[in-house]
Amino acid sequence: MNADQKGARRALGRGLDALLPAAPPATATAAEGRSVFVCAIEKIVPQKGQPRQHFDETELEELTGSIREHGLIEPLIVRRTQAGNDAFELIAGERRWRAAQRAGLREVLVVVKDVSPKEAFELALVENVQRADLNPIEIAEAFDRLLREHSYTHQTLAERVGKDRTTIVNSLRLLRLPPRIRTMVISRELSEGHARALLGAPSDKVMADVAERTVHGKLPVRKVEALIKAAKEKELRAAESEEPGEKKRGGKSPAIKDLEARLARRLGTRVEVRDEGGHGELGITYGSLDELDRIIALLGA
Repeated sequence: MNADQKGARRALGRGLDALLPAAPPATATAAEGRSVFVCAIEKIVPQKGQPRQHFDETELEELTGSIREHGLIEPLIVRRTQAGNDAFELIAGERRWRAAQRAGLREVLVVVKDVSPKEAFELALVENVQRADLNPIEIAEAFDRLLREHSYTHQTLAERVGKDRTTIVNSLRLLRLPPRIRTMVISRELSEGHARALLGAPSDKVMADVAERTVHGKLPVRKVEALIKAAKEKELRAAESEEPGEKKRGGKSPAIKDLEARLARRLGTRVEVRDEGGHGELGITYGSLDELDRIIALLGA
């Protein structure tokens, strides 16, 4: 292997490097049994529910032009489907597959891996994360799916995808964003840093208002954090100035209810505040030890 080939292998990242064989079999003469060969593009289908859901049209057109001029340099990673050896499902490379079709390619080089659908999804996630091809919401949704379908703990998932456990927890928090703000993150109007700052908002209305101001004014993350902090201080002052007699008979004051809602949004679970004249108890609900571990991590304990 020459220096260029070694450099290309390194550039693929640890996930894909583990997928690629050292060299194609020298004696294989048919698709069956081979791990590397040229495949008709119509025999390849995208992975169902793959991590990447959004493709930038401009970037796709640029890649199409490059493939049209230079061909598809890097192979696609696929798995055989139950339909038979002539049908293949993409594990990694859907953007290249789409661009190759647009460029008019009839055949592409593929690397075949014998993995289960769940393993294929995990490999696709690792490949996309290492390439930074997924937006923050897609990453969070993929992490959530792996936790649910593979029964991973946050620590196990972090080890599987090569990330710190805190990174996993912070990513999953993005799934608590309202749909409109999620869309802003997907379209890159808001960065992940903006989104995480917005999660500290005292209410969904404040969150939406600050998000709109951020997009229209192209505000930096620090400014968003300052706006959220000011909104929280304003609500706190309003709650402190509330007369005791305003508390509903047999119920909780609006300030306490709002505090419970903010804590629940921050921690991703039900929270109860039991206040008696400025002192009381805080109850945090968790459904499993793993969820407790997540809450403790959010509290910084």
